[in-house]
Amino acid sequence: MRKKIKQTKDKLYTLFSNSVGIDLGTTNTLVYVRNMGIIINEPSVVAVNQKTGQVVAVGTEAKQMLGRTPAHISAVRPLVDGVISNFEVAEEMLAYFLRKVHKISPKLARPTVVVGVPSNITNVETRAVRDAAKNAGAREVYIVEEPMAAAIGIELPVKEPVGSMIIDIGGGNTDIAVISLSGVVRSKNVRIAGDRFNEDIISYIRNEFKILIGERTAESIKIAIGSVLEGRERIEAPVRGRDLVTGLPREVIITDTDIREAISSSIFTLIDAVKEVLETTPPEVLSDVMARGIILVGGGATISGFSELLEESVRIPIHIAPDPMTAVVRGTGVIIENLEGHQEVLIDSDEGLPPIQ
Repeated sequence: MRKKIKQTKDKLYTLFSNSVGIDLGTTNTLVYVRNMGIIINEPSVVAVNQKTGQVVAVGTEAKQMLGRTPAHISAVRPLVDGVISNFEVAEEMLAYFLRKVHKISPKLARPTVVVGVPSNITNVETRAVRDAAKNAGAREVYIVEEPMAAAIGIELPVKEPVGSMIIDIGGGNTDIAVISLSGVVRSKNVRIAGDRFNEDIISYIRNEFKILIGERTAESIKIAIGSVLEGRERIEAPVRGRDLVTGLPREVIITDTDIREAISSSIFTLIDAVKEVLETTPPEVLSDVMARGIILVGGGATISGFSELLEESVRIPIHIAPDPMTAVVRGTGVIIENLEGHQEVLIDSDEGLPPIQ
């Protein structure tokens, strides 16, 4: 009788609530809703009025304000290196995205949420994500490591006794993980990713050209002409910034060679981290990885020439996943479609997992 009552309750709850998967990234937040797919892909930025403490804008609108706000308005990134650094702002951002989901798909009950987080984060950092999501309006919150979510999202055989290796190069951090039997065999999280590359470019242009540019400009240059291997043709782009000598605006031409030189140190540090994980991977699992190759996901996977350079360095085939930037959120989507079947991949907390509804 109790089982029938629970099944009825679960069916009613499913009918009257949304199930939401969230890739809570340093640069972008993506949201998946059951039976609808990915409905939100916006920057993880919040504009706050310092005088009143009120949120002025979130997401795309807030990112447009970066570097352009008056003194009393600050554009804040609530996540640094993949983890929450400003709890209140992160909570406001999540609440905004959940309200947006409710507008698109109105339901009576609060949603069940699966959130992707970096591997190897602390219990405190995990608790911050869980609490922020609950305070933002979630009924139940489940946490999954981003490499595992990405592996599920690109349909790797994570439940089988076969080793798979995945590298998630995001905005704030890079997750390197070897996965087998619904668990992470070896992993490493390094604070080298898209944001570090932007910082490298800003520093290089400041030192070499004596011009100060902003984060958005650096990101645009990286996307337009960034590469880690020399191509057949020289690529260049104009860059505008403030001359550090005269204080006046100045424009210079930046080439792909300049970008390679700017980010080379970070790229090789990233490759060394991949080698470190491979060196500690058990032989049988490593044999599977050598046969199946390494999968790249995340925005950094699309950097021109990186997959070729990595393959040359580790001597293992490298594959870029289809639509690499949405792999993690697609994985959270697969999990919310079958929470009970994926309970093994969810991160336990010091309170234990919330019950599967």
